[in-house]
Amino acid sequence: MPWWGWITIAAILLVAEMTIVDLEFYLVFLGVSALIVGLIDLSGVVLPFWLQWLVFAVLAIGSLVFFRHRVYRKLRPPPEGEIPEGVVGAQAVAVDAIAPGATGPVRLRGTSWTGRNLGDAAIPAGASCRVDRADGLVLEIRLES
Repeated sequence: MPWWGWITIAAILLVAEMTIVDLEFYLVFLGVSALIVGLIDLSGVVLPFWLQWLVFAVLAIGSLVFFRHRVYRKLRPPPEGEIPEGVVGAQAVAVDAIAPGATGPVRLRGTSWTGRNLGDAAIPAGASCRVDRADGLVLEIRLES
């Protein structure tokens, strides 16, 4: 297949990803793989037809297996109402003072959450606190010593 055929396929796959598939990042990797094969062909490397398809298949499957999940997690926020990974043990900042056993607003990674003070001491406004666990959408926190 000529280089422009691969690049056309790449463009179609990338446009389809953006308009039809709602950015699930499957067609992106197929499109990038087709683009790479097109660029290899454009650079003057002559590959037989079957080898072009083999390179495309290896690149597409390899990139889907090794990179899709990582890229998807980085670029797509978690669904509404879902606590993101890595929150337990993270450092949050109390927006207002939070009495022991009470709840109040906290900031974690630039987002507002409801925090429940599990400690025996009140958490003053602006103080750092550690997230012990997440209970639904409420972060259970303790004053960081």
